[in-house]
Amino acid sequence: MSASVRTIIKESGRLPTDVDVLDDHADLYQAGLTSHASVNLMLALESAFDVEFPDAMLKRSVFQSVASITEALRTLGASQP
Repeated sequence: MSASVRTIIKESGRLPTDVDVLDDHADLYQAGLTSHASVNLMLALESAFDVEFPDAMLKRSVFQSVASITEALRTLGASQP
């Protein structure tokens, strides 16, 4: 699932850093993810994994790393795109 998350980050996260060189636990915000790009990323993840992030999960820590996004998607019961 983390490979799919990385692909979506590449397409929607607008990172100035290549996400492929980042560790799964690297801080995406420190790598250049903006709050605006995180909204686009969330929408792309919802579409790709057919989930909806509840309000309680709409916080920076959920979208902070590949690992945290993957864990959130697993919690939501996302199926692999």
